[in-house]
Amino acid sequence: MLSQNNVPPPPDNPHAGGVIPKVVPPLARPSPHARDLPWRTAFTWLRAGWRDLWTHPLPSLIYGLGVFLVSVAVVWFLFHLDFDYALFPALAGFMVVGPLIAGGLYEKSRRLEAGEPVGLGPMLFVRLRSGGAGVFMGVMLLGLFLLWMRAAVLIYALFFGMVAFPGTEEIVPMLLLTPTGWALLLVGSAVGALFAAFSFAISVFAFPMLLTERTDALSALGISMAMVWNNFGVMIAWGAIVVALFALCLLTAGLGLILVFPLLGHATWHCYRAIRSDDAAAHEDDRMFIRPA
Repeated sequence: MLSQNNVPPPPDNPHAGGVIPKVVPPLARPSPHARDLPWRTAFTWLRAGWRDLWTHPLPSLIYGLGVFLVSVAVVWFLFHLDFDYALFPALAGFMVVGPLIAGGLYEKSRRLEAGEPVGLGPMLFVRLRSGGAGVFMGVMLLGLFLLWMRAAVLIYALFFGMVAFPGTEEIVPMLLLTPTGWALLLVGSAVGALFAAFSFAISVFAFPMLLTERTDALSALGISMAMVWNNFGVMIAWGAIVVALFALCLLTAGLGLILVFPLLGHATWHCYRAIRSDDAAAHEDDRMFIRPA
């Protein structure tokens, strides 16, 4: 026989009285990537990069000279193969692949920090702790660069139609002195800024991470974006410095790359070291490493 005793359930029973318990959201936790750095910290990184540049300066300057010569060769081939219409998108797209090219500069700064010998050989033949993940990341960034090139050609065709490129002598007046050119500059700059911001966010810390940690390319790109997003103010300042110095290189017909590119490469390493904590790296080390099949 069932008991008729209507004894209330114990007070610690969450289903007392048939009431559905409240769902309490978890407490917000601070992001492990947030550092709360003032925007002026970007100039501290630039000074640290300048110090690394002039510590055993010859390898860095040779590295910058190599980047300049390769840039000149690319521009020459564009004109020689009648691809001069791709010149301006290629110059803007340099920002996409820049972090990938600067791998040797990160290695020099890492060696200076660790007290290891510095030379041109280790800078040219960098050994990544993540192994082949660097190749995969390079392919992804090159794909993003080609996508930007195609988008630039399509934007030109939308405004001027399917007509032959008039040449660099005529394109500047078309862009600056006609309403269609103004519209093209506005839309092209907006789309290019989106490509540049996205590529900067996913790549600025990804290659230094592959250099020092065992992780895969996709994880490095995602963590790089998280680090940029959680340090938005100081990274906006750093991005503005990069754009301003790159514009200075263009005004010097690329000669500024000999000095500016090594400076930015070394400074980016210090930017990475300031935001990527050793605790976060140790916690995520090996956990996300994806080995190729």
